[in-house]
Amino acid sequence: MLTPLEFDANAAARERILTRAQALFYQQGIRATGVDKVIAAAGVTKVTFYRHFPAKNTLILAFLQLRHQRWMSAFRASLARDNNLIDALPSTLLSWFNDEDYRGCAFINTAAELGDSLPEASALIREHKQEMAQAIAERLTPEQKIKTAQIVLLVEGAIVQVQIGEKAEVIVEILRQALVQLLKTGA
Repeated sequence: MLTPLEFDANAAARERILTRAQALFYQQGIRATGVDKVIAAAGVTKVTFYRHFPAKNTLILAFLQLRHQRWMSAFRASLARDNNLIDALPSTLLSWFNDEDYRGCAFINTAAELGDSLPEASALIREHKQEMAQAIAERLTPEQKIKTAQIVLLVEGAIVQVQIGEKAEVIVEILRQALVQLLKTGA
């Protein structure tokens, strides 16, 4: 049986691997980031790495799960700062877009990189997008909820537009105007 100190050391190594993998996968891409690069960045041995993540696919799935938890927590908290989705959603996205490390949506990027080659990742990506839609729907009135899918498409489009180099402020203003049209009129 492991002593608490040994358990903590193992947990710290796993967390270090996952944290470094998350940064590398997001900034450089999953396919461009080999296991050796993660091992070096985390400062662990190959034995330690493979004890926690028997294969790169295991690490990819852990990365997506961790990214989902962190992103959704921040997204929900940011949306909750304002009662009005027309203000909250653009403000939330602009804050993310202006992050110096912004490189688009990790889930869209993963879907583009991996396609259907890792079905478990595809399932996690769908779950993430469904939960994002749910978080948006929770901020809508019952009459507005029917427009959730349209709003999600606007958000996804805004994410990609900023990722390909469009000005975040311009894209967010376009999103805001679209939300006004969708949510304040009978459209």
